[in-house]
Amino acid sequence: MATSATKSGDTDTRIFIGKGEELAWLTLGLANRHGLVTGATGTGKTVSLQVMAEGFARAGVPVFAADIKGDLSGIAEVGEAKDFILQRAKEMALTFQPDQFSTVFWDVFGEQGHPVRATVSEMGPLLLSRMLDLNDVQEGVLNVAFRVADDNGMALLDMKDLRAILDAIVPKTGKKSDDDAEDHLAPIREAAQKFGNVTKQTVGTIQRQLLVLENQGGEKFFGEPALDIKDFMRTDRDGRGMVNILVADKLMQSPKLYATFLLWMLSELFEQLPEAGDPPKPKLVFFFDEAHLLFNDAPKALMDKIEQVVRLIRSKGVGVYFVTQNPIDVPDKVLAQLGNRVQHALRAFTPRDQKAVAAAAQTFRPNPKLDTASVITQLGKGEALVSFLEGNGTPAMVERVMVRPPSARIGPLTPEERAAIINASPFKGKYDTMVDRESAFEMLRHRVASTAATADAPGASGSGWLGQLGGIVGTIFGTNTGRGRLTTGQVIARDVTRSVTNKVIGGMVADLGKSMGGSLGSSFGRSIVRGALGGILKR
Repeated sequence: MATSATKSGDTDTRIFIGKGEELAWLTLGLANRHGLVTGATGTGKTVSLQVMAEGFARAGVPVFAADIKGDLSGIAEVGEAKDFILQRAKEMALTFQPDQFSTVFWDVFGEQGHPVRATVSEMGPLLLSRMLDLNDVQEGVLNVAFRVADDNGMALLDMKDLRAILDAIVPKTGKKSDDDAEDHLAPIREAAQKFGNVTKQTVGTIQRQLLVLENQGGEKFFGEPALDIKDFMRTDRDGRGMVNILVADKLMQSPKLYATFLLWMLSELFEQLPEAGDPPKPKLVFFFDEAHLLFNDAPKALMDKIEQVVRLIRSKGVGVYFVTQNPIDVPDKVLAQLGNRVQHALRAFTPRDQKAVAAAAQTFRPNPKLDTASVITQLGKGEALVSFLEGNGTPAMVERVMVRPPSARIGPLTPEERAAIINASPFKGKYDTMVDRESAFEMLRHRVASTAATADAPGASGSGWLGQLGGIVGTIFGTNTGRGRLTTGQVIARDVTRSVTNKVIGGMVADLGKSMGGSLGSSFGRSIVRGALGGILKR
C-alpha cells in the first residue's frame, strides 16, 4: 500500500489519487465497480474528478464527463507549474509534469461542441415520459404511440414525427359521414384503440408538454445523424483514452432534459456493448455530475430500471461515477453498487446537515484511527476521505488524504482555445449538419396523399395495384380532379402533385413503387425490440 509514487504517480494497474498516512490508489481492474464523489460546493470535487479522468486517460481508458461550470475543460490544455501545485506535488514525492489530454467537446445545443442527437425511437417511451413529466395515463398513451409506430415500421426520428403519430392515433369524434370511408388513418386509429382508450384530451396534454420541451431547446436533441455511442470509446494516437466533455452549463437550465439525456447514454452503453466480465481496465468511465437530478421524483418503475442498469453495466466494462453533494442523494440500492468513494467536506450547521454527515460517515468502512463523522466537517479544500476497492473487491478502510494536483490546467478554456480544439476534432463534420430523412411524418403524409388521389381517380373503386397507380398518375395530370370543395386529404394530394409534376412518369412510378415497397417491408418484415429503459435494441 505504501509503494512510492514516481513521475505521474500512476502505474500500469493503478491510478494515484492522493496521500495521507498511506498512498491512495484506485485499481484499474476494479474501476468498473463504479464510484461516488461527494462534497459541498467549493471543496474540490471538480479537481478530484479531473485527477481521476487524467489517470484513466493515461491508462488508455476513454472518459465521458459532464462539465456544468466549464472548469473541467482545462484538461485539454497544458497545466501550469504554480507555487501551490509544486508544493503539493513535493509533499507527495511527485515530480510535477505538466500535461494535456486529447479532448472532444459535445453540446446538445451544438454551440460549444459537436451536436449530440438521439432519435425519438432510440430514446423510447419510458425515458421520454420522464423528460416530459407525464403521469401514468399519459405515459400509457405515449407507449401506445410508440407501439403503433413500431408495428407499422414508422421511424420516430424527431419531434415532428412524434407529433404526427400522436395526431394519427387520436380517435375520430362526431357523427359518421360519407367521408368516413375515405379515412386514410382509420387503420392507425383502430390499432391504437386495441391497446386501450386513447383520448383527444390526453394526447393534447402530451402535445403541450412537447411544446414545453421544444421551448427549452429539446428539439435540437432529437434527430439525425444520431450519436454513435462508440465515438465516446476511442483512444488517441498515443494510446491514451479520449476525454469526452459534455458542455452542460446551458443544458442544466433544463434539469430533466440533462438527467434524462445522461440516463439515455447509459442505457445505450448497456444495450449495445457486449459482455466483458472483469477486464484489466474499463472500456469507458462515465462521470455523472449533479447525480441527484437523476433520482429526484423518479417513479419506482424508473428507479428499478436505473438500479438494474447500474448493477449490470459493470459486466460490460463500464464504470459509472456519480458526483453529487451528499451520499444520501443517491438511493440505497444504487449506493450499494458504488465501491470506490471520495468524500470531500460537508457542512453541518443545522440538525438536518448533521444527520446528512452522519449518514455519509456510515457509507464508509470504519477506520479505528478516524472519527469519520467528525473529520468530514474538518476537511480542508483539496482534502478528502477515500475508500477504494482492494484486490479482493472489498472496500479499504477509510483514509484522510490530500488529493494530488492535476497535470493539466485547472480552470476553463478560453473561447478561442475551445474553438481550435473543436476545429481539429476527429468528428468535425460528422454530426454538424442535421439530416431529415423519410420517417413517420412523411409516411403519414404520403398515406394521406396517395389515399386521396386514389379515391378521386376514375375507376378507383377497383382495388388492383394498376388501378391505384392509375389514380395517382391521373391526379398528376389533372384528369380526375373531384368537383366541389377539396377535402384536407385532397389539398395535401394536390400540393404533393405540384411538387413532382416535373418528373418523368416512369421515374415517378418507379420511385412510388420503391417507396411503397419499402414501407410495406418495414411494416410487416421488421420487429422492433426494446431494452431495459425502452431504447431500441440494435441487433
